Amino acid sequence: MPLYKSITPNSQSTVKIWKITESYDDLINGISLKSENLERVLGMKSELHQRGFLSVRHLLAEFGYQDSDLFYDENGKPHLHDGKYISITHSFIFSAVVVSDDVVGIDVEKQRDKITIIAHKFLDYEFDYLSKTDEDYIKKLTRIWCVKESLYKLFATPGLSFKDHCLVIPFAIEDDKTYAWIDYDNKKYRYNINFLEFEGFTCAYALV
Repeated sequence: MPLYKSITPNSQSTVKIWKITESYDDLINGISLKSENLERVLGMKSELHQRGFLSVRHLLAEFGYQDSDLFYDENGKPHLHDGKYISITHSFIFSAVVVSDDVVGIDVEKQRDKITIIAHKFLDYEFDYLSKTDEDYIKKLTRIWCVKESLYKLFATPGLSFKDHCLVIPFAIEDDKTYAWIDYDNKKYRYNINFLEFEGFTCAYALV
């Protein structure tokens, strides 16, 4: 399948989402991988992970980049050689990439009931405005997780805690935007958050 969705939240940033319906063979054709990344793909035990990895390279091509334009720092954060900021995510049958002139983070997650089991590990302040009896409780938890994962990717600082350092401001399920804070090392950082949902998945991305 070609590009699933393209979003331009502001003049500096573009989000592209891919629905992974192609086979491994179809995805690996038409792209060029660095030798270490080809070795990495071939070593993956899960075809789902292989297809996710390869779909991201197709998204890079949608932006006009190749695999060789992407590199990772010591904290595992992706960068582009041209100096633009990038964040990457994939979950099951969807992958997404955001490219921006400013720092940015993105996450896609499948909406699943099991998130309630780990809620206490990533929620603190947010418990004040959430209700377990809310029919949209799972969706709201998934949104908050996506936001905090996006912040974590954006900040890329060892020791950052979802629960202790990331705060998501209250939102209604009808909202497609909110904002969030990172409170870390006696400094506070505010980010604009955008949400979208599709086919049982949630996506959130954080922008300055």
